[in-house]
Amino acid sequence: MSFRALLTDKHADGKVTSAVQELDEARLPKGNVTVDIEWAGLNYKDGMVLTGAGNMVRDYPHVAGIDFSGTVSASDDWRYHKGDKVLLTGWRVGETQWGGYAEKARVNGDWLVPMPKGLSPRDAMVLGTAGLTAMLAIDRLEAAGVSKTIGPILVTGAAGGVGTIAISLLAKLGYEVAALSGRPQHAEALKALGATTAVDRQDFISGPDKPLEAARWAGAIDNVGGPLLGKVLKQVHYDGVVASIGMAGGTDLPTTVLPFILRGVTLIGIDSVMRPMEPRVAAWKRLGELFDAKAYAGLVEEIGLEGLPEAGGRILAGEVKGRVLVKLR
Repeated sequence: MSFRALLTDKHADGKVTSAVQELDEARLPKGNVTVDIEWAGLNYKDGMVLTGAGNMVRDYPHVAGIDFSGTVSASDDWRYHKGDKVLLTGWRVGETQWGGYAEKARVNGDWLVPMPKGLSPRDAMVLGTAGLTAMLAIDRLEAAGVSKTIGPILVTGAAGGVGTIAISLLAKLGYEVAALSGRPQHAEALKALGATTAVDRQDFISGPDKPLEAARWAGAIDNVGGPLLGKVLKQVHYDGVVASIGMAGGTDLPTTVLPFILRGVTLIGIDSVMRPMEPRVAAWKRLGELFDAKAYAGLVEEIGLEGLPEAGGRILAGEVKGRVLVKLR
């Protein structure tokens, strides 16, 4: 049987290009579960793969897409049967294993999550890797004892996929939220998601450079990293908690020991790719309980396979607001 896929290839001159092709099912990689994909998401990593940035793929041709949802069409795994609704995020799918930008995928059943109660395949990709990452960050903040009473939770990179979902989830859980973005035009949309305050990135970073600054945040979810994370740490309250997710701003962390020693700030790293299955499934269960489709109505863009190369460039340029979904069926 044949299926459509966006096949990404690297040419002799080093250029990476993608085109929709008709492929035979025999070309799918090894795995014990085959999924008819209904929806996939576009994430920052996907943009890197589609444009060849970061050399994230070694074996070409390749099918990108680090998350997808759909229906099991064949299975040699006792846990999954034909007709089951499932989702997948992480495990290097879309990087070292063919991913979601195709009408079919073949994967290891150990990587799949049964569709949580309360979510459709489309809902699952409105959340996708971004939603899972946001939920894992909130789970860790709460486990570390972040307070609802001493100040708001700051969310940086607020207009991106993780940022918008984190704002919505935090607001639904009763937290005061401050949304930091480098695009002031998104301020009203972020407030509509539940942010009580919109913080302009330029204003945030333009203040004096001190080892510690006035405490403003009970905690933070940082999607940027680099110097911005260093700035955030200086403003967190005593015993505050920061969940660090992204590295778009770089891997260096310019800071001192003062936030950690004098204020007891806790810095937690969040990596959703290889997260063990138990906390992963628990996070998805909680997402199913908290999901509100209306909250994301204005923050979801739907495209087909043909629109992915252009959208991949936009997400790397920071021009995507919210989530981009790829409709496969």
